[in-house]
Amino acid sequence: MPLALLKYGLHPGFREQPQFRWQKELKKNYDVVVIGAGGHGLAIAYYLATQHGVRDIAVLDKSWMGGGNTARNTTIVRSNYLTPEGVAFYKESVDLFRGLSQELDINIMYSERGHFTLAHTDAAMRTARWRAEVNKHLGVDSEVIDAKEVARICPVMNVSDDVRYPILGALYHPPGALARHDAVAWGYAKGAMARGVEVHPATEVTGIVKEGDRAIAVETNRGRIYAGKIVQAVAGSSSRVSALAGFHLPIKTIPLQACVSEPVKPILDQIVVSGSLHIYISQSARGEMVMGGATDPYGLYSSRSTLDFKEGLMAHMLELFPFMADLRVLRQWAGIADMTPDFSPVMGLTPVKNYYIDSGWGTWGFKATPVCGFRMAQCVASNQQPDLLKPFALDRFHAFDLVGEKGAASVGH
Repeated sequence: MPLALLKYGLHPGFREQPQFRWQKELKKNYDVVVIGAGGHGLAIAYYLATQHGVRDIAVLDKSWMGGGNTARNTTIVRSNYLTPEGVAFYKESVDLFRGLSQELDINIMYSERGHFTLAHTDAAMRTARWRAEVNKHLGVDSEVIDAKEVARICPVMNVSDDVRYPILGALYHPPGALARHDAVAWGYAKGAMARGVEVHPATEVTGIVKEGDRAIAVETNRGRIYAGKIVQAVAGSSSRVSALAGFHLPIKTIPLQACVSEPVKPILDQIVVSGSLHIYISQSARGEMVMGGATDPYGLYSSRSTLDFKEGLMAHMLELFPFMADLRVLRQWAGIADMTPDFSPVMGLTPVKNYYIDSGWGTWGFKATPVCGFRMAQCVASNQQPDLLKPFALDRFHAFDLVGEKGAASVGH
């Protein structure tokens, strides 16, 4: 039997196909150029190819594929938002996530764990009830539970009154899940490349070329590339790149830090969030405790972590989970969050014709990866704002028609 397997494995007719089909040379023209080879940019390219037959696409990134915020998030997927617009949007994303491993033929390690948003005050309990009713109305499974039920579902959490911020209850969201962030990016890249899409890392966009009010090309460190349409999906660099195209985004860029502990045996099944304590935590499939906190209080384009972040985070973590006192921090990092005034994304059409925007994700971009790719591809292919994206159009700030999602944020901003 081993010899038969060896013969099979060495036979030239059964060689494994490469996961990624890289193209060394850039062409001078493409139907679509996507700026940003993170999860969103790759998903947009994938759905343009699979849903709309657009395959002459170049995805450009100044660094490496999936190396920006896609590599720096804490992989939480949920749809228990506050506004009807937000709930409907993220509900579709969760639905797409559930079938993603099958569609992309890659194990994204999607695992539904249940998601707690802890309430430590009467005001937080009122917000939890509000969110639960909006969620239920739109078909999302969420309910308000008391502290006893929190302790029953998550027995390792400290729900005693002998703490600074006692737990009064929680918004419990059973579909809350985790997924492997790099596998999501790799899956979309593999699927897009198999259909002729080109991905070019180490290709920095340095300018946008326009004729009148129309974008026609991008300037890069490898020369000028003409494009029928240009899509910007660059997360924390959104304001910088949109400025190259000649328009302003109402975005503040701030670091968001996170860290992981050394791996331990499985002990925490659920995802736990506290907006009052500005913390969130889950346990990865490898056993690491994945932890994050509030955004930094200043605007900065930096991915370095700081000591004061760890000190504040650990103090609150030990209040909720005393068993973590002996764990060591394995590594820490920061992502670059692009925050809007109403804590909702900016997507779709822009004042520049043939130029499309995918930005303003703040602290929840990963969980929107599939729906963003699917709906932005629809927008680019049709040059129309899809109904699901209309509430997140850039012109809402001129019309004062904001989508206030601050009440559904997992951490402080």
